[in-house]
Amino acid sequence: MNNLKVVFMGTPDFAVPCLAKLQQTCEVIAVITQPDRPRGRGQKMMSSPVKVFAQAHNLPVLQPEKIKTGGFQDQLAALKPDLIVVVAFGQLLSQAILDIPRLGCINVHASLLPRYRGAAPIHWAIINGETQSGVTTMFMDAGLDTGDMILKTAVPISETMTTEQLHDVLMTAGAKLLLETVRQLAVGSAPRTKQTDEGTNYAPLLTKETGRIDWNKSAIEIHNLVRGLNSWPGAYTTLNGSNFKIWRTGVVSDKAAAARAGEIVKITNQGFYVATGDGLLEILELQAPSKKKMAANDYIRGHGLALPARFE
Repeated sequence: MNNLKVVFMGTPDFAVPCLAKLQQTCEVIAVITQPDRPRGRGQKMMSSPVKVFAQAHNLPVLQPEKIKTGGFQDQLAALKPDLIVVVAFGQLLSQAILDIPRLGCINVHASLLPRYRGAAPIHWAIINGETQSGVTTMFMDAGLDTGDMILKTAVPISETMTTEQLHDVLMTAGAKLLLETVRQLAVGSAPRTKQTDEGTNYAPLLTKETGRIDWNKSAIEIHNLVRGLNSWPGAYTTLNGSNFKIWRTGVVSDKAAAARAGEIVKITNQGFYVATGDGLLEILELQAPSKKKMAANDYIRGHGLALPARFE
C-alpha cells in the first residue's frame, strides 16, 4: 500500500479523516478540493477543511473551478495515479477522469447503498426516522452514486441522535472502511457488487423549505425533522410573525384535548408543549430571531410566553 499513488478529492470536514488515513498509508500525490470561498459576515476567503489539512501535511493542492475541462483532465492524467479516492468533493467526475487510474475511482458514501443516493444522505436518514445508517465504498461510474459496491459498515441511529452526531460517527467509520477498501484493492481481493434499484430512495439537496415545520404532521415526524436538520440548516416555525428555529425536542404520546395543530398547550420548568397532528411535541431548545440558541425554559424566563399562543 505504501507504494500506491493516490489522488484524493474532497472538501468538507467529513473527508479529512479519510485523507489522514491515506496520507499515513499511501503516497498521496495530489489533493483536489473546491476553490476558496467567501464565508461569514465579513465574507472572508476561507479554505476548505481538506485544503487546511493538506497544507499542514505538505501535500500538493489543486483547486480547479471545474474539473471537467480538457486542460485539468490532462493535468490529472499526467500524474498517473494508481487510484483516485473521492469523499464529499462537490463536483461530478467525467468519464475521461474515471478512466485515468488503473485501479479506478472509488467513493466513500455516507449511507448503506443503494438507499440514500444523493447529496444529503445523513440528513434524510434521520428525517425519515431510520434506525440504521452506515458507509459504503464503491467504484464510481457516470451515474449518481450508482457504481458497484465494495464494502459496507452499518451504525445504529438512536431516537435522539442528530445529524451532527451521526455525521461524526460516520466520518470515523468511513475512514476505517476506506483504509480496508484500499488494502483489498492493493492486493486484488476487493469484492464488487452491483447495485439494484430495489428499495432505492434519494437524498436530495436541502432547501429552506425543507426546514419549515408542518404542525399537522405527527410529533415523531416533527421530532425527526428537528434532529435531522441539527446542526444545519435548522427546522423553523413562525410565532407572531417571527421565525423561530427549533433545535431540540421530545415526543410526548399524550394528546391535547381540542387543541389545534401548532398550539402551545402547556408551559413547564423544562420548556413547553405544542399540539401536533398526532401527539404533543416538547420544545427543549430554540432560537429566537437574531438571538443565540437557548434552552426553552431560559427563553420563557427571559422573554415570557403568554397563552394562548400558536405556531404557524
